[in-house]
Amino acid sequence: MSPPGRIVVLNGAPRSGKTSIGKALQERNVGAWVSLGVDSSRRSIPERWQPGIGLRPGGQRPDLEATVVALYEALFDSVAAHARLGLDVVVDVGLHDSYSKPLGVPARCAARLETLPVLFVGVRCPLEVVWERRRSTWGQDRESADEDLRAAVEGWQETVHAHGPYDLEVDTSVDAPAHCADVIVARLQDGPPGVAFARLASLGPP
Repeated sequence: MSPPGRIVVLNGAPRSGKTSIGKALQERNVGAWVSLGVDSSRRSIPERWQPGIGLRPGGQRPDLEATVVALYEALFDSVAAHARLGLDVVVDVGLHDSYSKPLGVPARCAARLETLPVLFVGVRCPLEVVWERRRSTWGQDRESADEDLRAAVEGWQETVHAHGPYDLEVDTSVDAPAHCADVIVARLQDGPPGVAFARLASLGPP
């Protein structure tokens, strides 16, 4: 039986640079990485479920929360299925549990990958740089943004890294995506193996 593929979970706020790191990792000649995560999930769901697993922190849409949990569990079941078939997977997500009530989303996702090799990577980026990127991409300026948007952007920064330690952290305000990918590859090749995601699984759902 062939060994499972490697899994890299990139966790960070929107515009922190996760997608760019994932693309850079795919360009490295160290495996054929399948990319799964927020973007692929959102493209697959109907408008009435949007933004799906991209739902902002703050509990503004309790009507969507049961669906969000199901979508997260389905995504990570898919990640597990790919890895068990020997495929390497890079996962681009913003895991948080700031809903109208605790849903145990990070622990539920981690439970789906128990027994599989996972490197849990925190993708950091200062708030001012996130706003600069939002302005460049979407024309969203911090000074002119409405209160809900400002609260959402700041909420991501506060909640997405609140679950505990990572195996590895990178800062895209300091290092380019290519360098971040190289750091990840070096850790995969030289170890030690990741343990942080398995610790999340031990917390269990609420």
